[in-house]
Amino acid sequence: MTATRSWSILDFVPLLEQADAAEALQESVRLARAAEAWGFRRYWVTEHHDMPGVASTNTEVMLAYLGAHTSTIRIGSGALLLPYYKPVKAVEAFHLLAAMFPGRVDFGIGRAPGGNAHVSMALSDSYLKQVRNMPQLLDDVVSLLANRYRVEGEPVAARPLPPVPPELWLLGTNARSAQYAAERGAGYVFGQFMSAEDGETVLNSYRSKFVPSELGQKPRTIVAVGVVCAKSEEEAREVSLQGAKAAFGERAAAAADDPATSARKLVYGKPDRVIRKLDELQRQYEADELLLVTMTGTYAQRLESFRLLAEANGVI
Repeated sequence: MTATRSWSILDFVPLLEQADAAEALQESVRLARAAEAWGFRRYWVTEHHDMPGVASTNTEVMLAYLGAHTSTIRIGSGALLLPYYKPVKAVEAFHLLAAMFPGRVDFGIGRAPGGNAHVSMALSDSYLKQVRNMPQLLDDVVSLLANRYRVEGEPVAARPLPPVPPELWLLGTNARSAQYAAERGAGYVFGQFMSAEDGETVLNSYRSKFVPSELGQKPRTIVAVGVVCAKSEEEAREVSLQGAKAAFGERAAAAADDPATSARKLVYGKPDRVIRKLDELQRQYEADELLLVTMTGTYAQRLESFRLLAEANGVI
């Protein structure tokens, strides 16, 4: 990347081309290794449940696999869905990852269901209650990361205690998630590719309310953007429609084909146009970094999209 550009990747671990889960995981390793070679800063994976086209259900297991096959790129969750977990269990998992891969682990937290209502019921008897309790859950996570958590006055540690703690990030699509991050001094990721909110307003709110803490002394911002790059505008548009359909079905493809929606949530086209638009977005949002979400119909198209970006950026 150039001095002013900082790009990362968010991977849904999709099952494309009738691949099974084992093949999808191998393709994610292939992309992560390429991303590392091409200078991308982070490689994050999502958490989704009971979605036929997505294999990423357990972020910490997936990250251990990716970390073992890479050596320098940061790896993280985008995001672990905290309402489904006890904070101590979640922090234990990311402390263990941080001990395995020192200085490389990002602990991204979200509060979305990550699936339909019935799978949420299967995962948790009290999902909505835990969503309402999100501020306390986050405070417990912060205390555990700082090793000052207590139960009935007695200290409880999320072991192992790694030499370099994982970086805490909150992911969201609105002002409430931004406020949660700001109040705790955590980094914030705004999911533009799936939000109807005004990103500038949300990010400015985060910066204005930011409270320095042991997690961070100044605001840190990432914007997640849908991106598809190809050798022509027509090919890029077709690839983006194939990707939406492959991962999320016909309705998602129809939404992606709506000019009003796609113009705001998706950047697609030839490398020079895509890079120009990404630079504009990074300046517009005053973001430290962009997290690129690339949905395609095939794994080769996905790899090629990132390769074209890296090539146009002068990295390869």
